[in-house]
Formats: sequence, structure tokens, C-alpha cells
Amino acid sequence: MKNPKESATPEPRRLACSRCGTEFGCDLSGTCWCAEETARLPMPVKGEDCLCRECLRKAAAVPAK
Repeated sequence: MKNPKESATPEPRRLACSRCGTEFGCDLSGTCWCAEETARLPMPVKGEDCLCRECLRKAAAVPAK
């Protein structure tokens, strides 16, 4: 008998973008859509969590200060 707390595939974490509020899923196993992005940004600013794909791309397009 399987332990009900054990899941074959964990559910993606549900997030709301820190900037626009769009909801999206984050797969903590390392297969999250953000791993497919070519943009690499610094860690989020204080109080921010993950960004949606559109906001991540917009942030990446802003020149570094």
C-alpha cells in the first residue's frame, strides 16, 4: 500500500507574479519554464518572489544600472 503523502509527480507550486499578479505554476523539480529562458537575472529584490514569463522577459530587457 502506498503512503498517501507520497506522490509520483509532485504538484507544481502555484504562484502569483510579484509584479503583475498573473498566476502560474513552478515545478520545483527543476523543470520549471524559467529554466528554458535564456535571460539570467539577479535574485529578486527584497519582498519579490518569482516573476511570470512576460515580466521576467521585460526585466531582462532593462539595461543594468
